[in-house]
Amino acid sequence: MKRIQSQFRKNWEHKLENLGFGYHSLEGLYWDESHYYEFSMEEISKIENATAELWQMCLQGVDYIIEKNLWDKFNIPESFRNYIITSWEEDHPSIYGRFDLGFDGENVKLLEFNADTPTSLYEASVIQWYWLQEMFPYKDQFNSIHEKLFDYWTYLKKYMNPHYIYFSSLTNIEDVTNVEYLRDCATQAGFETEFIPIQDIGWAEDIQEFISGDNTIMEYIFKLYPYEWILEDGFGEKLVNNNFRSQWMEPAWKILLSSKAILPVLWEMFPNHPYLLECYFEPKDLKDFVKKPIYSREGANVSLFKNNISVEENEGDYGKNGFIYQQLFELPNFDGNYPVIGSWIIGQEAAGIGIRESVHLITNNQSRFVPHLIDSNKIYIKEKEL
Repeated sequence: MKRIQSQFRKNWEHKLENLGFGYHSLEGLYWDESHYYEFSMEEISKIENATAELWQMCLQGVDYIIEKNLWDKFNIPESFRNYIITSWEEDHPSIYGRFDLGFDGENVKLLEFNADTPTSLYEASVIQWYWLQEMFPYKDQFNSIHEKLFDYWTYLKKYMNPHYIYFSSLTNIEDVTNVEYLRDCATQAGFETEFIPIQDIGWAEDIQEFISGDNTIMEYIFKLYPYEWILEDGFGEKLVNNNFRSQWMEPAWKILLSSKAILPVLWEMFPNHPYLLECYFEPKDLKDFVKKPIYSREGANVSLFKNNISVEENEGDYGKNGFIYQQLFELPNFDGNYPVIGSWIIGQEAAGIGIRESVHLITNNQSRFVPHLIDSNKIYIKEKEL
């Protein structure tokens, strides 16, 4: 794993915006092609194998949580538990998720799993691929995200009827871009689709149905909006009352995997597993550790300790649901830059990576997205239909 200096392409902003990537510099530089990360095939195989195995471990984790009645650890209200169980037992489909991994060239460790509302999908799938084609057309990339999204939507078409899906999010540019990309993949696979802002989804109390702006009953809804917010908003009661006449994606069982509470549960299930970091619901004997809220985003309210002394912390509005304590993993240090690998699972398969890089030890919303390539002796051109 190497960090290699490069040059910004001429008119790079215009090229990104032509691809519909409008938040490359929204709050300072986000897309950063002044350098890139280079991996060997052996390193990519390690990341891919770890991603596939962690996904299977997480699926076992859902069964374990339900079987052991660990709902309180996840702050799941009693009224919503059967809804989660039904979505799991009926195998409601999950489209995607992103494992955030620490990788030092040798060891792969799970930092957390963005299982419910992961972003940076579009830049991982499309934007870094176009960068590669222009800059290094004879190199490859660990990136079959687009193909796997298309294939999985095509697969789901056999089981979903009608073939009409509403795609919904808040109206900020990042969420809309990611959702519109997912919508485009579903459209290419043969679905009819429509975007609706999350706040415009209506509720018809008399018939207990979710309705769109023209009062059409919504049977399939993909939402980029966290389940914990849905529960805080009091909207979870409406999902329960609707009794799955509207089916939501991601499914309700993904709330268990998106919570940081899954990390100590996995450690309990698979103690000393090589892909896991020691993790508990209390500090125990940890001296070098990270304290994370059970629910949080973009590194909010995360604190990092070395020898039981806080060395870095982020402010935020999270933490009221409790914390977990995870053994510190020393991210590789490239001249004061610390990369975290976002490894994507699409359907049931490892699909590719995107890299977020920060000058801080805690990755936050100021972190940059950096492209990558694979150093291979093989001259190999991969075709990608977009």
